[in-house]
Amino acid sequence: MLRARAKMKQTMESVFCALSRSLGERQRQLAGTLSGGEQQMLAIGRCLMGRPELIMFDEPSLGLCAQRSFKQVAARRFDRLNQQGLTVLLVEQNVAVSLKLSQHAYVLENGRIVCRWLWPTSYCNDQRVRQAYLGL
Repeated sequence: MLRARAKMKQTMESVFCALSRSLGERQRQLAGTLSGGEQQMLAIGRCLMGRPELIMFDEPSLGLCAQRSFKQVAARRFDRLNQQGLTVLLVEQNVAVSLKLSQHAYVLENGRIVCRWLWPTSYCNDQRVRQAYLGL
């Protein structure tokens, strides 16, 4: 936490850059008056202020506005965070988007890993999993 406090202003600027400039413009606005997607970005931003080494996103596409798809908005931002050195653990049912963002992929079924691979160097060989989850 001391590391984060020492660089608070710099961290805040980088969070606004990574997530949403519009949040920076609305710093004095009450969180409850933001749209659902903006509130979600704000929650992510609050987490990033602690300068974590790992962040987990569980179904982050929920609540984002319908006009902008998860792929266009959140995926680009998560990729940018990962490029900045942050490990991102993404739990997402949108398989196509998840695979485009992933370096490692795991398919869970009833709480068990049924397939795992390094993306894009390997691929899931289980035909049942490929059909059920990947549409192949």
